[in-house]
Amino acid sequence: MAGVKAAELIVICFMLLQGFVAALNCTSPTPAALFDELTNHLFPNKLLRPVETFAKPINISISITVAGILGVNEKSQTLSSVIWQVLEWDIEGLNWDEKECAAKRVSVPRDNLWVPDIHLKQLLDEASSTKTPYVYLYNTGHVYDDKPITVVTSCQLGIYTFPFDIQNCSLTFGSYIHFATDIQMIQGATAEKVLKESQDVIVTNGEWELTDINIADSSLHLDSESYSEITYYIVLRRRPIAYVVNLLVPSCFLITVDLFSFVLPPQSVDRSSFKMTLILGYTVFLLIMNDLLPVTGEKTPLINVFFSISLALMVASLLETLFITNIQYKPREYSAVPHWLSVLVLRYLAVLVCIPPKQKSNRVTVSLNPSHRAPSANTSATNLSDHQSISDVTLSASLDSPEPVLEQLRMLGRELTAIRVQMDKYCQGTKATQEWEMIGTVIDRLLFGLYIIFIFVSFITIISIWIWNNSFAT
Repeated sequence: MAGVKAAELIVICFMLLQGFVAALNCTSPTPAALFDELTNHLFPNKLLRPVETFAKPINISISITVAGILGVNEKSQTLSSVIWQVLEWDIEGLNWDEKECAAKRVSVPRDNLWVPDIHLKQLLDEASSTKTPYVYLYNTGHVYDDKPITVVTSCQLGIYTFPFDIQNCSLTFGSYIHFATDIQMIQGATAEKVLKESQDVIVTNGEWELTDINIADSSLHLDSESYSEITYYIVLRRRPIAYVVNLLVPSCFLITVDLFSFVLPPQSVDRSSFKMTLILGYTVFLLIMNDLLPVTGEKTPLINVFFSISLALMVASLLETLFITNIQYKPREYSAVPHWLSVLVLRYLAVLVCIPPKQKSNRVTVSLNPSHRAPSANTSATNLSDHQSISDVTLSASLDSPEPVLEQLRMLGRELTAIRVQMDKYCQGTKATQEWEMIGTVIDRLLFGLYIIFIFVSFITIISIWIWNNSFAT
């Protein structure tokens, strides 16, 4: 037994010195003859790296084709894809004559050859995929290994510009155990060819679109050794049409309706109830569409900022309506308008919001009907002179009239005095009411203008950030 083992070691050392395997000589141009040669000279050495000397690294050429994008999970930060992985390497010293063996290439079981331990660095889960038990072996010793794999890989997703985001996921291939001195990873097909083949064969037409593929050589350094790696950068663009139609367009419609609600006069229509209905509808809309929004990320997505601003604008619009309604409908609870406020609002802000000031009237109107207003400042003097005339008539009539007539005239004088007092109060209250209503109208118009400006500035800023980030990512 010791003699047999020594003989085997001598044979292996001789093979390493002369080449990994010798040239194959087929006894006949038949598959059986070629298979016998492979069985005798190649298959027994499947445990050895096919090189002349162990100090020489073997070059592994890798190329991939992205056959499908199954999905991107923002919550778990993963990419699910279908990849066709192609590995190629050469078995040194192996060759046969194509005419003598009647074959340029043959498919041999994968288990009968040495296969490099190439793994995907970002791999989290490898789903069930079709197994390919065979590889191609050429007469020059070249091995062609092609297999499809369905993988779930980690990917650092940036959802700041959702749903107009562009993701760049990396796929790094390298040996798991062999150092760079044993296995060297080299690029197979060019990035342009990989992209074209991927776009031609990709079968999924879902939310994501493959836009670009880049390739770079890299190395992983650990302690004193390093690993040779090839990294593919897969650039994906989200198709935003579903999110625009289901999220952005309805939000813009509701904001537009809230904007035009300022046209409704608060004294004739319950504008606050209308705005509360809008806020309630918008809240229900966000709850229903919450599943379409991303849930995690390093930064808050711009679309969430957009929705927050929209809701805040609706709430601010409601508060503004309540403030204006309180001014215009409850003026009797306030005192006369301060002079500085009247000058600031009615003289300056009214011109700013294009509301011309009302001209003061010099007419003097006396009315005993409280449903009509008498804004003249001379009403008190008129009532006073009338009361004095009536008192003179009462006094002169009391000298020549009997007692019942005198009593009736006195009663009439007291009633007229009460009417005069009420008219004075009413006229003063009417003037204050008109000023407060005018102030409310001016402030309402001013806040409406500020509301429009803030909406346009906010939305233009968000759209600009979306466009700038997308152009930068591209």
